[in-house]
Amino acid sequence: MKKFLAGIMTVAMMFSFAACSSGEAPSDDVANDGENVESSADNSTLLIGGIGPLTGGAASYGNSVKQGAEIAIAEINEAGGIKAGDGVYTLALDFQDDESSEDKAITAYNSLMDKGMKAMIGTVTSAPCIAVKELSKQDNMLQITPSGSAIDCITDAPNVFRLCFTDPLQGVTMANYVKDAGKTKVAVIFNNSDDYSTGMKNAFVEQVKTNGGEVVSEEAFNEGDVDFSTQLTKIKGTDAEMIFCPVYYEAAAYITQQAKELGMDLPFIGGDGWDGILAQVTDPSTVEGAVFLSPFLATDTAEEVASFVSKYEQKYSATPDQFAADGYDTVYVIKAAIEKADSIESDAMIAAMTEITVDGITGSMSFTEDGEPDKSAKFVVIKDGKYAAME
Repeated sequence: MKKFLAGIMTVAMMFSFAACSSGEAPSDDVANDGENVESSADNSTLLIGGIGPLTGGAASYGNSVKQGAEIAIAEINEAGGIKAGDGVYTLALDFQDDESSEDKAITAYNSLMDKGMKAMIGTVTSAPCIAVKELSKQDNMLQITPSGSAIDCITDAPNVFRLCFTDPLQGVTMANYVKDAGKTKVAVIFNNSDDYSTGMKNAFVEQVKTNGGEVVSEEAFNEGDVDFSTQLTKIKGTDAEMIFCPVYYEAAAYITQQAKELGMDLPFIGGDGWDGILAQVTDPSTVEGAVFLSPFLATDTAEEVASFVSKYEQKYSATPDQFAADGYDTVYVIKAAIEKADSIESDAMIAAMTEITVDGITGSMSFTEDGEPDKSAKFVVIKDGKYAAME
C-alpha cells in the first residue's frame, strides 16, 4: 500500500467513519460464488449474512459493500474454501436490503437467522447497526460492520466489531489537519439529523478549539435538503479559511456546486463519506483540491489492491470505492477468525477476533476487546479531477 501519512492515528484509541457504486437489485437468495441465488445451507456451506441499503438514498454504499464481499467470497471459494475442525466450508452470501431503515434491518436480521447465518457483515449504516446490535448480542452472533462509524454501533456488545474509523476520530484528525495546514479559522456545514455528521462535527469543533483555532460558523441542515444557499451565504460572510463538511457525498456534491455558484473558493475538507463524490458531481472542478479521509485508494499500485480493482471493474464496470474495499476486507476478517478458532462456533470465532491480524486492502488491522480496529488512514486529495494520495 502507499505510505500512510505521518501523524495519522491508530484507530484502537478512545475513538475508533459510517457511511455508503451503483449495483444490482436486492435479493433474498444466496450462492457460493458471491452472487445472491436460492438459499440451501448445508453442512459444507457456511452462510454469511449481509445487511445494508441496496435501494433508497444510501443504496450506493450498501451495493459497494455487497459487491466487494462478493469478490472476496468468490476468491475464497475458488481457492478451496475455509478449513475449520474436520470440515472444509464453501462460503455463501445472503445480503439483504434494509434501505438504511432500523425496522427493515431488524426484519432482515431475523430472516438471516432463520436461514442459518453463521457470521454477519453489517449493517452498513450506523442507525440500523445500533438496532441490530442488540439482537446479535442476544444471539451471540459474530457481527462485523464494515462502515458503521457511530460510537454506539459496537458499544456494550462483545460480539460486534467494526472495520472502519469512528466519527469522533475522523473529526479530531481533520481538525489536526486544519492546524497542520496553517489555518486558524474554519466554518462547518453539517447534517443535524444524522449521527454520522453530528458525531464528526462535535469532535472536530472541540479539537479545533483545543488546537487554538476558531470555528467561525456552524451551519446545520436536515436530511433531504438540497438547497444550501442560506448556510453557504452565512459562511461567505465570515473570515473562514476552510470549510469542514462532514457529510455523505450526495449532499457534498450539492454543497460544493452551490458554493461555486456563489463565487466561493474556500477549500473543502471532509470525512470518509466523501469517497465516491467524483461519480456524483457533474463538474469536477467544484471539488478540486478537496481533502478527505479514506483507508483505500483505487489508484494504489500495491499488487493486492490492483488485483481487487481489476476484478471489481471487470465484474461491475465501475471503480471500487472504500466501501467496496471494506466489504472485501470484512469477508477476509471473518475467514481469519474462523481459521484462528479452527471452528465455526460463535464463541470461538468471537474470541479469535482479538488474536488475528489481517493485511487487507484497507490496511493491516487487528482488533481490540472493545471491537475497535487498530489501523491507519490516508488523506486523499482530489487533484485534476482524480483521487490522489497526499504526499
